[in-house]
Amino acid sequence: MSTRVIVVLKVCVHIACLAPVAWLFWHVVQNNLGPDPTAAVTFFTGRGTLRLLVISLAITPIRRLIPPLNWIIRFRRMLGLYAFFYGCLHLLTYVWLYAGFSLQTMIDDITKRRFITAGLTAWLLMVPLALTSTAWSIRRLGGKNWNRLHRLAYLAAIAGVVHYWWGVKPGVTIPANITVVLFILLAARPILNWWADRKRAVVANPGATP
Repeated sequence: MSTRVIVVLKVCVHIACLAPVAWLFWHVVQNNLGPDPTAAVTFFTGRGTLRLLVISLAITPIRRLIPPLNWIIRFRRMLGLYAFFYGCLHLLTYVWLYAGFSLQTMIDDITKRRFITAGLTAWLLMVPLALTSTAWSIRRLGGKNWNRLHRLAYLAAIAGVVHYWWGVKPGVTIPANITVVLFILLAARPILNWWADRKRAVVANPGATP
């Protein structure tokens, strides 16, 4: 994959990630988000956070399953940062429109409303990932330590899905799709690691059965 093509694809990814925010802002200005605009903004930003986070997590198994697509790893960090950006918008919606910047209200919600606790946990897990998403951080931490730290993305996604389920009304199954996708990604990691170990064992011992 040439550098020029990568640059063009990155521009496309930036547009794809920012266009929904522009759409949301336009509809907020036009005041046509329905009878409960605050809930609409909350749902929109929260769903965007989870989708981008899960897509970023899908990059590694995809490139391991399809080696010619190895170049997509260059987009993982970008998508992760956009997931954090949407997560910040989601948190700001709560802090501003629901809690009214009241610290006491936020403390009460965190201690009494479990879906708020789960959502805040997900956001806090994403903070160190965003802060270390630089080439300098990778050099400073070392590749192995950086990879260990960024496994927090899986925990953030799990906490985000839990937040989603606890935040909807009983009987609502909207979070089911993202939950299934995340489950597949979580299951794929150990399976792919096991398969890679088997292949290495075969290379080391050609007489072994793959």
